[in-house]
Amino acid sequence: MRRTRRVPENRTLPVDSTGAGWETRGPMSVALTRNQVREVDRLAMERYGLSGLVLMENAGANAARIIHRTYAHDSASAFIACGVGNNGGDGCVIARHLHNAGWSVTVLLAGDPERMTPDTETNLRIVRAMGLAVAIAPDGPAQQAALATIAGEDVIVDALLGTGFRGEVRSPLAELIEGLNAADKRAMVAVDVPSGLDIDTGEPSNATVRADLTITFVAPKVGFAKPSAAPYVGRVETADIGAPRELIAEVIGTTGA
Repeated sequence: MRRTRRVPENRTLPVDSTGAGWETRGPMSVALTRNQVREVDRLAMERYGLSGLVLMENAGANAARIIHRTYAHDSASAFIACGVGNNGGDGCVIARHLHNAGWSVTVLLAGDPERMTPDTETNLRIVRAMGLAVAIAPDGPAQQAALATIAGEDVIVDALLGTGFRGEVRSPLAELIEGLNAADKRAMVAVDVPSGLDIDTGEPSNATVRADLTITFVAPKVGFAKPSAAPYVGRVETADIGAPRELIAEVIGTTGA
């Protein structure tokens, strides 16, 4: 039986008046394409000197605030499914902050640990040093075994695939996504984008997460407005990553909305 932990009444994550990390206005309220997302990240690092770890920390911390504000209760728990790319690193940051807010957290790393991006590896190392429950599942049998432990989890957090995804989800990740969709849960939260959804076209792949809430970074993605995306994105909230707003406006103005 999974052990739960009471969340003290005074244990909270700080939020602004909107409860959503930061309120977005002006150019940050428009929708971004895949190429624009990449350009924002590139310029934030190259021109402004913001490291990938800083951007990841900002993204994950603000996403955790939204999750906590939306779903916290006395014995809140989360199962956070992380890929080996930077989306998985965001998930590890979320895990840390929810743990610090009193949640019972389990982290699943779905994929070969040798293929983790450096920033994701750093955040997973911190998660393990903090003593959080971590399951490493590089193959299908291990991932299916992890699925069997989900029953009773309040919130499943999808941090498997990010904005760079297009095409089809390969096995065994496809089976993992279908298992997450079918699992007993209070809610499914997607980090930046529901895994398996193309952010430009809004088209689902052969296996796509069906989110109740999508916490997307910087701005919504153009594909979210497509009718085909509606069954997968759920409610959309935007979280800040700390990129200068002037940069967002420049990228939109240069590349077109």
